[in-house]
Amino acid sequence: MVAVRELIRLRRTPSRIISGLAQPLLFLFVLGAGLKNVVGQNAGAGFDYIQFLFPGIVAMSILTSGLMAAISIVWDREWGFLREMLVAPVSRASLVLGKAIGGGSVAVVQGVLLVVVAPIIGVDLSVGSFFAMLGFLLLMAFALVSFGVVVAARMQRLESFQMVMALVLQPMIFLSGAIFPVRRLPEWLGVIVRFNPASYPVDAIRRIVLPGSPGLTIGGSLLPIWSEALITLGFGLAMLTLAVRLFSHTD
Repeated sequence: MVAVRELIRLRRTPSRIISGLAQPLLFLFVLGAGLKNVVGQNAGAGFDYIQFLFPGIVAMSILTSGLMAAISIVWDREWGFLREMLVAPVSRASLVLGKAIGGGSVAVVQGVLLVVVAPIIGVDLSVGSFFAMLGFLLLMAFALVSFGVVVAARMQRLESFQMVMALVLQPMIFLSGAIFPVRRLPEWLGVIVRFNPASYPVDAIRRIVLPGSPGLTIGGSLLPIWSEALITLGFGLAMLTLAVRLFSHTD
C-alpha cells in the first residue's frame, strides 16, 4: 500500500518528473560542454567527457531522487498521517519496505528516462547493457531510499530534513566519481571516495555503459562488478534493517 501510494503521487505530480530531470540534464549538457575541452580524453579510454559524464548523471538522478524520496515521511509526520500508519494493523517492517520499494521505483523511473539522451551524445547502449544498468539502478535506488528513511526516522521538521540532505547529498555526488574521474584525486580524497557507498554503483554503471572505463580499485586491485553489486546490496540491507529498528521505537 505504501509503495503504491508513492507511485500514485508520482502520477499525480508530473512536474516532479520534470524537475527531477532538469538538474541532471543541466549538468550533462552545460557542465559537460564547459569541461569537455578541459578534461578531454583524460575522462577515459576512447570517449569524451560528456560520454564519461552520462552514466554519472543517470546515477546522480537516482542518488538525488532516492535520498529525497524519504521526505514524504517527514511530511506525513508533520500532518499526522504517519501516526495513523504506525497504529494500523501492519508491521513496521512492511511500512519501511513499502517506502523503500515505492521511493526506489520512482527514482528508477526518473533515471531510466535519462537513457533517451544516450544516442544524442554518442553512447551506444545494447539491450544487455541496458538491463545490466537497470539492475544496478534498482540496487542503488533501494540502498539510498533506505538510507534516506534512516535519516527521516528521527526528523520532526521538514526544514531539518532538507538541511541534513543538503549536507549529505553534495559530498556523496562529488565524491562518487559521478562528475569527474576519481583516479587522479589526492590519496586522502581517494580514501573518502572508497567509504562513500554511492561510489560503487556509480563505478559499476559507468563500466557497464562505457566498456573500457578505468574502474575503482582497492589496494591496487580492480573491483569486479559483482563485488560492487554485493557492496551496494549489503549497504541497502544494513540501512533497511536500521530503519526498521528506528521505526520500531517511533510513536
